[in-house]
This record gives sequence, C-alpha cells and structure tokens, in this order.
Amino acid sequence: MRLRFVPVFFSLALVLAVPFSGSATAAIKVIVNDIPITDYDITQRSRLITLTQRKSASIAKRQAEEELVDDLIKLAEAERVGIEVSRTEVDNAFNNIASNVKMTPSQLSKALSSGGVKADTLKDRLKAQIAWNQVLSRRFSGNIDVDESDIIAALKKTDEEDRQKSVEYDLKRVIVVVPKNASGGFKSKRKQESNQIRAAFSGCDNSGPILGKYSEVVVQPIGRRLETELPKNLRSEIEALEPGNLTKPTMTPIGYEMIALCGKREIASDIAVRTELENELRAKEGESQSRRYLLEIRRRATIIYR
Repeated sequence: MRLRFVPVFFSLALVLAVPFSGSATAAIKVIVNDIPITDYDITQRSRLITLTQRKSASIAKRQAEEELVDDLIKLAEAERVGIEVSRTEVDNAFNNIASNVKMTPSQLSKALSSGGVKADTLKDRLKAQIAWNQVLSRRFSGNIDVDESDIIAALKKTDEEDRQKSVEYDLKRVIVVVPKNASGGFKSKRKQESNQIRAAFSGCDNSGPILGKYSEVVVQPIGRRLETELPKNLRSEIEALEPGNLTKPTMTPIGYEMIALCGKREIASDIAVRTELENELRAKEGESQSRRYLLEIRRRATIIYR
C-alpha cells in the first residue's frame, strides 16, 4: 500500500542568498550558462555563510562558489518552466526572517552590513530558494509517495509509551478586528487592546465580560484539534499554554488574532507519533528528489571555472 502526502519543501533559512551584483572590477571566477560569478559574489556569499553558519573562511569560500553555481542553475530552470518570483515575495521572505530573529527588516539589514554582507545578498538567494521550491512543487505535482512499510518500520523503532498517546486541544479563535485601511495609530491601539484582553483572559467559559469591554471582537470556535494538526509554530506556543489562556496576538489580514486554549486531553492513539514520522519520511524523500533533480539539470548546464 502506498500513501500520498503533500511534500514539505524546504523552509527559508537565514543562510540562503545569491548575490549577482558584483563590482565593475571584480574578476570572473565561474560562468554558468553565460552568466558570470565574480570573486565579489563569492566573497559576499562566503561572508554570509561565515556569519550565519560559523564556518571557517576557507570552507565558506568553497561552499559559496558551489552554492552560487547551484542557485544560478535553479533560477535558470525556474525561467525555463515559466516561473517568475516577484520582488514582493522576496521582501516578504526577508521580513519574515527579520521577524523570526526579533528584528525589523531595517535592523536585519544593518546586522548583515556589520558583517560585511549586503542585504541584497540574502534577498537574491531567497529569490533562488523561492523559485526552486516552486519548481519542485510543479515538477512533483505537490505529492510524494511514502510506503506504508516504511512508516511501520519507523514506528517500531519508537518508544512504545510514546506510540500509545496523543494530545487533543479544544481551541477558539479570538480576533480583534482592524479595518484594512486603518491608520497606524489605530492599529497600535488595537494591538494594545489585544494584549489587555490576553492579560485579563481567564477561561473560555467566562470570557464574555472581558471581551464585551472592547468593540469589534470576534470569537470563532475552532473545535478539537490533535497536536499534529496544528502548524509547527502555533503548536509550540499552544503546548506552552495552560488551559484558559491565549496565545500572543498575531497580525492577520482581518486584525489581531489570538488562539484560546479552552482545554486539552490525552487520548489513546498513535496518530501523533505516526504523523511526525510521516512528515520526517516525506521530508527526506523530498530532499532526495530535489538533489536528484538538481544533479540532472547541472549535467545539462554549461559551467566554466576560470
């Protein structure tokens, strides 16, 4: 029996960049399909690798050159199949990285600059990674096969106690509505109100008087969800909550959203550990398919080292 799953293609990491803006006097080191990679490009990439991966300068330089070659090949393949990554997509990815490391985009740019790395170095590689993810999704039609026998074999290697239980959460969504064209001042006020609600919230059953103090607050039942059904970042926050509390407010297109943990319970089921193993197996298979595909298009490319 074969199970079909949507693949997990690789998340965007701070170590990703593909600099193409070299200086006018930079020496060309590699040519990939008539596109040059200069020593300036390699220096920028190696500095980023050193800054984010803590590798030695010599290792970072070798890695930088090959990564730049790979990214040019990935971008060329994306262009061949009609994929174009917008500047907005790249900026959003950059901004998400800044948020993940508790910085504004401007602060992240300054942090990179202090290490001798231009922000565009990171943004260009993000562009290559976004393009490649879209190529992979199109190439494999959004599906990866995982053998049932592989899942069973992996389950047998886990601790029996872990296999016998899963956690189920009872959740509600609390939205402090913010109109799309609201001013910055109004958004700030609504965020402050969201934090006030979170601080005063003491349970789903008696939240009416608290929420009633504020205008345009919407409560939507989510219902019972297994831990494995939650997005990874939300799952981590929910796991840390005690029942009757709210997650931190997150800005969405309709306002500041918080998730209320109304209750949780352990149930007799192996679904949690099984889902984790399925995710790991399909992630490994996705990585394997990506490597094979990249090797295939590398063989078709013209790469000249100078």
